Amino acid sequence: MIGLKRGSVQLCEHENEWELEAQYTIVRLKKILGDVVKDIQHVGSTSICSIKAKPIIDIAIAVDHFDDILAFEKELKNAGFYYRPDAGIGNQLLFACGNYYDGSGDLQTHFIHVVLTDSMDWINYINFRDYLNKNLTVAKEYENLKVTLAAQRSVDNGRKYYLQGKHDFIVNTLREALIDSQLGKTAEITTGETNHVNLAERGEGRDDT
Repeated sequence: MIGLKRGSVQLCEHENEWELEAQYTIVRLKKILGDVVKDIQHVGSTSICSIKAKPIIDIAIAVDHFDDILAFEKELKNAGFYYRPDAGIGNQLLFACGNYYDGSGDLQTHFIHVVLTDSMDWINYINFRDYLNKNLTVAKEYENLKVTLAAQRSVDNGRKYYLQGKHDFIVNTLREALIDSQLGKTAEITTGETNHVNLAERGEGRDDT
């Protein structure tokens, strides 16, 4: 299953289809954007192999300049990737897929998060995914929290309640993930609360405004 009605909160058992769809989407985006893409990866809960997730695929793209992506806005829209300029999610661009965006239905299927190369936003997306895939106990804690929140409010406009409920867990986990990613390295770890809060507010597959 891929896709969820806008405003609903529903978790599904992990499906191999999610990774296949993510890789197919990555190939499509690379074909459109070419060398503009410095890195592109499957992120969010559907990229964490051991947990339930909303069946919405999150992809993160790293670029050197946001204008490089915006130059392809028409081509992206023609391929079903709709720019959401009013998403209000800080230092990134958001594109989304699903028949909600072309007006023919109410499903959201993909969120494409465009961030700057080597930014803290990019690091957070990758670290969070890798840390939970590496630490199954923490991943299970995250799943349990998500299940509880989804049960408390299955219809949540903008998923605001759902995102707020995950906020503290994500902030704390990002700190641990950053430390873990730096083990054995000599680089100084510098973290900013704002960077952690930004990702927590975005969540995985969040609704745009």
